[in-house]
Amino acid sequence: MRSGSRKSATYAAFREVGRVIHTVQLLRYLSDAPLRRRVTAATNKVESFNRFSQWVGFGNRGVIADNDPVEQEKAMKFNALLRNAVIFHNTLDIAEIVRQLLLEEGWEIGPEYLAHISPYLTERINRFGGYSTYEVGIQPEAYDPKLDVDFAPLREQGLTAAGLDRAH
Repeated sequence: MRSGSRKSATYAAFREVGRVIHTVQLLRYLSDAPLRRRVTAATNKVESFNRFSQWVGFGNRGVIADNDPVEQEKAMKFNALLRNAVIFHNTLDIAEIVRQLLLEEGWEIGPEYLAHISPYLTERINRFGGYSTYEVGIQPEAYDPKLDVDFAPLREQGLTAAGLDRAH
């Protein structure tokens, strides 16, 4: 008995079980508004990251046209390195702005607001402009990664850092 045989009773049974599970999940999704919001938020985040990755990807709109596996791997790793560097830079800029708003201007910024901030920003990046390497030799100041934001209220509600999007 082959597992892929359409005439197999086992195959038919598993196919029907799969259809039932699919239907139950679809009905759950349709009847559960908070679940739909979480799925939509997660989907939007993934789509945002994919758009960002394609925008950052240099050469041929992110399509790897080389058939050599070594060159393909290099292109993927170089683009991942560039993408991570841009995300890291954006995150540092966002953290500094939040720190200034908290400390210097006295704003109250809770974690529910921070959950909506994305590091996939492209507006300030000039991909094809002139670049100066003079700053490469400058030693940066020590960076303090601590933000003065109290996440305790969210922990009390059972939300984790990974699940902040569930708050809305």
